Amino acid sequence: MSFIARLRAYAADAFGLSASPEEAEAVDERLAAIALLVHVARVDGVLDGAESERLCRLVEGRYAGNREQAEALIARAASVDSQTRDMALLVEMMGHEFGESERARLLSMAWSVAGADGTVHEFEEALVWRLGRLLRFDDTAIRLARAGAETGAVS
Repeated sequence: MSFIARLRAYAADAFGLSASPEEAEAVDERLAAIALLVHVARVDGVLDGAESERLCRLVEGRYAGNREQAEALIARAASVDSQTRDMALLVEMMGHEFGESERARLLSMAWSVAGADGTVHEFEEALVWRLGRLLRFDDTAIRLARAGAETGAVS
């Protein structure tokens, strides 16, 4: 369990809140992953309607039960992203337990968000490549994630 998750679990216990350490860790990992997607969506300086819609659809499909929950998670994740100086910190927040398949899915989702407006801009491409490296993927795996996103094989 990450330090942040343990700290939140301790605070929840100390103040009588009902968050188990496992729940706190899952929320931390999920928010960090969504914050990475928000970061990708905002890197070119414009969060257009297509990117916002794609982001919401992906978050709803993977991390939330409905659209309202997805929008609330995105708002919280945007705040986390705004307070985080480096994408590497968000990756670290996901913890080492974030499995390879989940990391690959996140990378494909990042490519999907980057290309939601029909073009993967230079800043977006560089950022998602860096994310792929931070997620411990090689060039081939990063290309495969991009190809999967371009064919719509992301959920």
